[in-house]
Formats: sequence, structure tokens, C-alpha cells
Amino acid sequence: MNGANPRSRWQFFQAFLKSPRVVASMVPSSHFLERHVVEAARLESAAAVVELGAGTGGTTRALLDALGDDARLLVIERTAAFIPGLRSIDDPRLEIIQGCASDIRAETGKRGVARVDAVVSGVPFSSLPPALARTVVNEIHACLSPGGRFVAYQVTDRVAEYARPVFGAPRVEHEILNLPPLRIFTWTRP
Repeated sequence: MNGANPRSRWQFFQAFLKSPRVVASMVPSSHFLERHVVEAARLESAAAVVELGAGTGGTTRALLDALGDDARLLVIERTAAFIPGLRSIDDPRLEIIQGCASDIRAETGKRGVARVDAVVSGVPFSSLPPALARTVVNEIHACLSPGGRFVAYQVTDRVAEYARPVFGAPRVEHEILNLPPLRIFTWTRP
């Protein structure tokens, strides 16, 4: 069910064992989840997209497959063990940044991206300290273009608790063909 190769699955599992509060799952996302997340993000005409918490890059590859030739994908990943694998993805539209999701606006600004069309997040909001989670949500909101989408795939609904005061009520869908089954929360910035 989970589409990553055996090496990626092993690397993901090791990262989970080292930092279960940072890497929220023992296995990478399934192809079903990746496809569902891409559909929720509606990337057909996106010029700039940010992915938070890319892990071993399965969702990154799915996002790249959906993006146009002139689009940019900025990936912010905190876990150092995932960075070499992400950097091995050969695509000129992709830029890998090792850092914290709370720095999204600073990181996009450094790269000349004033606004993004979508933010896709696998960051486990349920394990973030509340102040950091609120900061991340506010930074996402600040960098999104009007009509931009924030898509978060999560085990719990904690992300909705943090995002609701800023974005309003989310659209919530479920992907049961993933280990573990996840909820996909989607907001559109007015």
C-alpha cells in the first residue's frame, strides 16, 4: 500500500524511531494519499508551491508530477536524514530547504517568492508545541495568495484547532488506503 521503495521505508522508520514527535508515521505516505493530497491542492495553474515535512519525497514527486513546467516547488524539511534523498530528486523546479515550517515566509522571501498558490503539509501538528503550531499556521496564511490552498494530511484534527481561527472551517476528507489512515484538511484563503 505504501509506495516508497524498501530503502525509503527503512529510512523513514529509522527517522520515526529517533524522533517520533517530528516524524509522525513509521512509513511513508501511500500513492493513494499522495494522489488525494495533490487533488486537494488543485495545482493546475500553480506558479509556486511549498511542501512542509517532505519526508522521503513521495509526496514531493507527486506534487512535481502535477505542476507545470514553469512552476516552483520549495520543500522545507526539518529532519536532516531526509535531506540527501530529497536532494537526489533531479528536477530544476525543486528547491530543498533544511529548516522549520515556522520559517516559511522568511524562506520564500529569501527566494523571491512573495506569495504561494498552495502549501501542502505533512508536519504532525498534534506533536507541535501550541505556540509553534499557531506560528506555523499564521505564517502559512501570510504567505498564501488570495485563493491559495493549505492542505494538511494528519492523523488527528489538531491542525484544525490551530487553523480554524485564521482560516475558518476546513473541508475534511479521509484516505483509508494509507498506513495509518489519515484525514486531509483543506482551506482556501479568501
